[in-house]
Amino acid sequence: MINSVRNTVLAVLNKNNYGYLSPQDFNLYSIQAQMDMFEDYFYSYNNWIVRQVQGTSGTGYADIVKGLEEVIDAFSITAPLLNESTVSLSVSNYTLPTFALNGSDYYLLNKILVYQKIKDEGTTTATVAGQNKLIDSAATFVTDGVVPGDIVGYLSGGLPFNAVVEQVDSETQIQINDTNLNVTGISYTIYDSEILKEAEKVTNTKITMLNNSLLTKPTLTYPAYIQDATRGKIYPTTINSQGQIISQYIRYPFEPNWTYLETSGQDPIYNPSDALHQDFELPLSDEPNLVAKILQYAGVEIREGDVVTFAQGEESLDTQETS
Repeated sequence: MINSVRNTVLAVLNKNNYGYLSPQDFNLYSIQAQMDMFEDYFYSYNNWIVRQVQGTSGTGYADIVKGLEEVIDAFSITAPLLNESTVSLSVSNYTLPTFALNGSDYYLLNKILVYQKIKDEGTTTATVAGQNKLIDSAATFVTDGVVPGDIVGYLSGGLPFNAVVEQVDSETQIQINDTNLNVTGISYTIYDSEILKEAEKVTNTKITMLNNSLLTKPTLTYPAYIQDATRGKIYPTTINSQGQIISQYIRYPFEPNWTYLETSGQDPIYNPSDALHQDFELPLSDEPNLVAKILQYAGVEIREGDVVTFAQGEESLDTQETS
């Protein structure tokens, strides 16, 4: 979609004698335009929810909300959080989702979930070439009730991962859905995937008050957390194993990047094969609005409907010329 958007933007600018828009400026405007529309989805969704509560949503409400939810859900991520105490698990500070740790920064943190039951933990002791095996000669997987579907939390390269048990081979060997644990010396923890609790978000003042009373103090069954810009702290502090804390969050959209090949004395050539290429992450139906917003940043005021009309006219003209 990004090349189509750029072609339409350049065509409108050319028709109105606004001059040339460089790839660098186009990418800059594209990032802002996508972010504006991304945030508009949340505004629209909240607006329709309010209208539902007030009983003013109308008969077409369900389809509209469903469409908004589908777009937002495309940015929904579930991922383990990194326990910051990688040497001594004596604290329960967890780094919130970042691009470096989770592949994306969080826009909105929906939930913090805690695995309640640890079935087993240990360190890998052997490998099997070419297979997704976790082997621990000191383990008792069968006796401890490990079953397919259980979660295996661990660190690899300083990053948090949660694998899934696919098969229990023996007391000392299980099969999982990745290869990171098919090495020796990796510490792991196995959780019952079906016993998961949502932690309550509280303020710093409230957590102090809660911890001062035996009746309100957070427990494994009723955990709580506080949060700042980059980390969260889970209570009780005995919740401190890698992979035990799961975040459900809405990530930021990846920044669009129209990549190209330089040409001598000619316009750059679109190169979608470039490793840095990134298309828009919004639905195709948003293309006219993206064009209109980018043109606004470029100094051209044009309505979304006019963009559609113009694009259709250009397409019709191209078809006639081809014929």
